Amino acid sequence: MPDLLSTRFMKTRSLLGFTFAQCIAFAASIVTLHADSDKIVTAAQVNGTWKTKGGEFRIWALGKQRLQVEFSGVYEYKTQHGPMANEGEGSGIATIEGDTAIFKPDGAEEECKITLKFTGGKLVVTQTGICSFGHNVSAEGTYKKVSSKKPKFGSD
Repeated sequence: MPDLLSTRFMKTRSLLGFTFAQCIAFAASIVTLHADSDKIVTAAQVNGTWKTKGGEFRIWALGKQRLQVEFSGVYEYKTQHGPMANEGEGSGIATIEGDTAIFKPDGAEEECKITLKFTGGKLVVTQTGICSFGHNVSAEGTYKKVSSKKPKFGSD
């Protein structure tokens, strides 16, 4: 009998060890996922002027997870009469969580949503919905920081 009891004990201990190891691995994966989604950026990392070929963002941290944001963009094209351009702009307050801010310019359509992701020293912008910047003018793109100084905003 002792052999049967000792065999059951070993199987139960082995099973408990395996289950405990699975729990540890699962908890570690949750912590890793949580850490990836909680990347924090500082005011110094977001503040300044960001540019790409077709646009510019001026951003300044206001505190309490809010950013003052202004966008100006251009869409250039050629016509039989020469080069032309459509221009557009928008401004407002964005809310930031972690490394990602959501911005809807004042007066833009409800479906307009601009996502600003600060990653690797760049600003990656995606735009969904119609934002009324002008025909073919879009905020979407990857922007490079050209200045860390406080930008001049339209209201300044």
